[in-house]
Amino acid sequence: MVSVLFTCFSGLLSRLQTSAPTVQTLSSSKSFSQNIPSCLWKLGRLNHVAIAVPDLEKAQSLYKDVLGAQVSETVALPEHGVYTVFVALGNTKLELLHPLGEKSPIASFLQKNKTGGMHHICIEVDDIKAAMTELKKKKIRILSEEPKIGAHGKPVIFLHPKDCHGVLVELEQA
Repeated sequence: MVSVLFTCFSGLLSRLQTSAPTVQTLSSSKSFSQNIPSCLWKLGRLNHVAIAVPDLEKAQSLYKDVLGAQVSETVALPEHGVYTVFVALGNTKLELLHPLGEKSPIASFLQKNKTGGMHHICIEVDDIKAAMTELKKKKIRILSEEPKIGAHGKPVIFLHPKDCHGVLVELEQA
């Protein structure tokens, strides 16, 4: 019985070895890093995903009371025209955004998206000034001439969504 099983297994193994497709690994082809141009700055981790919400208290309650997440207090950022609340996740955060005043960019977003929705993603960079210089050379539009101080007390810039495949991208100094 054992010899029959061994013979079957050996036959199957030899067929798998001869019929298996050839896989080319990165180490045997051009290195992935060779395809990326060197920069004076580099992207870091995803800092947060921002969600515009029409009812901030209701959104806070969803994440805190229903989903059990750790939720920050509401902070007003008049320079950006928003109230923010951060929802802590294991590897990143959600930022809940609510308009602060009628001229808030979030107010106009919510006029078009009545129930709210994803507003932007925020990615950390190690050198925001170098990133700005290089992105301008590459014809990526930046929505301000200088970085502003963001919700984490660090300089931030926003990249035009039309230059980023329809996504508003925030870069934050790490």
